[in-house]
Amino acid sequence: MAALPFARIRPNPLPGWRAVRALAVCLLGLWLAACAGPGARRPAAANPNIDPAQRTEVVMTALSLLDTRYRYGGSQARQGFDCSGLVKYVFGTAAGAVLPHNTEQIARMSRPVPRGDLQAGDLVFFDTLGRPNSHMGIYLGDGRFINAPSTGGQVRIDRLDNPYYQRHFQSVGTLFAR
Repeated sequence: MAALPFARIRPNPLPGWRAVRALAVCLLGLWLAACAGPGARRPAAANPNIDPAQRTEVVMTALSLLDTRYRYGGSQARQGFDCSGLVKYVFGTAAGAVLPHNTEQIARMSRPVPRGDLQAGDLVFFDTLGRPNSHMGIYLGDGRFINAPSTGGQVRIDRLDNPYYQRHFQSVGTLFAR
């Protein structure tokens, strides 16, 4: 009996396609994790109650990092930052605060603030991945905040009234004493 032409088994035209697909899936997973940070889940520390006089130093330190490259898991200027790494670095450098490298943990240790009471140096949180506190930035004033937004990007200033951030806005918190 002759084999049917459509029943022939052809060799895979791309021998390494499974490895390429596995790599693509891994990269997609890292991209989706964005800047939630590599920190493990543990109880949040108490709000550090930073002296409000240090707000300007926090903002100036953050601005000095503009255009630093994005790097998932990054928390040092020479290596690059993800969003929680940027916040951890800025508050550590400017105010001596020890923060976790995880947006959810930082959100839990910050004190909630009504959006109308936002001040420079406060933290803004977003739900960008379908889960709470998956992105964050440092509020600068005048509706602007600084953040490390995504792979391939750089630390930059965005606006809260940007349609993307309006849609994903979640909350405001502060690490400063009131």
